[in-house]
Amino acid sequence: MKVLWVCNIMLPVIAEALHKEASNKEGWLSGLLEQVAAENSSDLELAVAFPVPADTEVPWRLQIAMPWEKEDREHLQTNTDAEIYNITCYGFHEDTVHPDRYQPLLEEELHRITEDFSPDVIHCFGTEYPHTLAVCRVFPHKEKILVGIQGICTLCAEAYFADMPESEIHKTTFRDLVKKDTLRSQQGKFARRGVMEREAIGLAGNITGRTAWDRAVTTAWNPKAHYYTMNETLRASFYEGQWQPEHCEPYSIFVSQADYPLKGLHYLLQALPQIREKYPRVQVYVAGNDLTAYRTPKEKLKISAYGRYLRRLIREGQLEDRVHFLGKLTGEEMKERFLKSHLFLCCSSLENSPNSLGEAMLLGVPCISTEVGGIPSLFDGGRDGLWCRGHQLSEVAENDQYASDASKSKNNMRNYKTTKTEELENIVNSMANSIIEIWSSPEKMLEYSKNAREHARKTHDKEQNFAKLQEIYAKIAERQD
Repeated sequence: MKVLWVCNIMLPVIAEALHKEASNKEGWLSGLLEQVAAENSSDLELAVAFPVPADTEVPWRLQIAMPWEKEDREHLQTNTDAEIYNITCYGFHEDTVHPDRYQPLLEEELHRITEDFSPDVIHCFGTEYPHTLAVCRVFPHKEKILVGIQGICTLCAEAYFADMPESEIHKTTFRDLVKKDTLRSQQGKFARRGVMEREAIGLAGNITGRTAWDRAVTTAWNPKAHYYTMNETLRASFYEGQWQPEHCEPYSIFVSQADYPLKGLHYLLQALPQIREKYPRVQVYVAGNDLTAYRTPKEKLKISAYGRYLRRLIREGQLEDRVHFLGKLTGEEMKERFLKSHLFLCCSSLENSPNSLGEAMLLGVPCISTEVGGIPSLFDGGRDGLWCRGHQLSEVAENDQYASDASKSKNNMRNYKTTKTEELENIVNSMANSIIEIWSSPEKMLEYSKNAREHARKTHDKEQNFAKLQEIYAKIAERQD
């Protein structure tokens, strides 16, 4: 069976082979590829297509050797006895800087790839990319196309500002104007990607998702498509190691991403003064670049409106010595930070199935999450950790996009008797109270840690998930027009 993966990044093993800088994003894809290699199934002939910038030479039909074991891959040059799984690689040109822009040239390049490889199944990871729509448009056998849901961009656009004050949303900086990247324009990019996403889902014959929420949305958009529940295999290193309270930094909070408002760091910054009253030693560690940097003339020119908003919250809350941006982290560095932390917080205004939460649970790190989107299908608040109140989608957004009781958690609808300011206060207070509560009972934290780890080891079981994926591929390959 020939399967073509259409990915949104050059996977690290391919980047290494091509002597390119490897991305630390989409770690679960690397985990899945490692599982494919480990199984070394002769029944699965895999090809991987990935985007490269327009001014970059496109790799065409390269054979990449993927040893079964990571140790063998690292010593491939000298280890001639390593058992090898070969994958075919194709590059295609895409404007990776502007994923909201659809380029008809994509159709020509992806048609060429599908004609050359002649796949039995095409698996597109992520529905919100131009290349996914291009595949769905040009490949004639729609019943052979499988698209994997990551998020739902249309609804992410609705939740993008995450209850920020209206006055902050309209502000701009020099950097925003030069780059044409204001907060409003950022939201518009999500909305445009949502339009492409909806068309792609409507064209595809098969969908994989992981949550009741994404199933409700996609079924409403394309009721004829076959929906398969497919959990993810995470990065291999996260299956080893376990959080221990005696080895973590007391009263430290880890947030895995904060690049834009949707990720909700501003909720936490406003909750910190309350938390500090109870736990004066509280510290926050944030993966990614420091959006608030303002020391040099260059940094002052580069700060965004959201970065300036975060900076103001830090200054007003006297949090300068409490919030630490860690820069870009490798997978191993992420794992190290998870294990050092006293708490992992998912504070997003909307998520489907965040891999960072899955990784934290897999390691047994105590977790708190906003109760939004698809997270209730991944995380059992009250058993695996604690919920806090999250952004509530407007009734208009809910009804316009889908109508399913399965997708509507008790926190998912806005009560219009509640003003936006009051709603922000409710979320901030709920987050502060949940953090204070979880730290108030070390015994309960250990119970949450144990339960979350057990839950995640079932959800993210590598062998089980790979077997399920093979079953899905087989069903699709056998399907006729």
